[in-house]
Amino acid sequence: MKNGYGEFESVLHGEGFRLLAGVDEVGRGPLAGPVVAAACIIPQAVQLKGIRDSKALVPRARKKLFWQIVSRSVVGIGVVGQEEIDRINILKASLLAMRKAVLALSITPDLLLIDGHLKVDLPIRQLPVINGDQKLISIGAASIVAKVTRDEMMEVYDRKYPDYGFRHHKGYPTPAHIAALEVHGPSPIHRFSFRPVARFSSVEGMA
Repeated sequence: MKNGYGEFESVLHGEGFRLLAGVDEVGRGPLAGPVVAAACIIPQAVQLKGIRDSKALVPRARKKLFWQIVSRSVVGIGVVGQEEIDRINILKASLLAMRKAVLALSITPDLLLIDGHLKVDLPIRQLPVINGDQKLISIGAASIVAKVTRDEMMEVYDRKYPDYGFRHHKGYPTPAHIAALEVHGPSPIHRFSFRPVARFSSVEGMA
């Protein structure tokens, strides 16, 4: 755990905010599959060690932390599929997934701590935090929950569409993924509005 990690949440608690929800999303960059967001409210009495940006963790550690987070915190998850991504664009889809994640919480937070620089369309006080998944426990926890959830979804898609190797690259534009697109064309879960996918389909557009 990074030195000082979580201090900012403590300051906010001291200012009267009791229910802080960290919010993050994963899946903006892939060529296939959904964008997934999570919102996490970690009770003050709960100590979670090792929380950090999901990208900095190996899969085994990430999954172990995932179960600790969901069993000891209040968690909401939001998913927006590839059809909606193509319809409204990936930025709007990411914001929609975060909104869904917050609305899925069983209690309403006092403050949303959102990774990045954007805000979601909800009447709740919000504080965007650049690189928040590296700085705040609540956002780091949301990052882990969103990442593990999306990875599990892509494992299922790998079994349904085995020609693309989704289990390995999770839909990101790796050379192996591009090569599979060249051979097989897009699958039903590919984002046809993304340029690398549109190249191999009759659908015009780009991300």
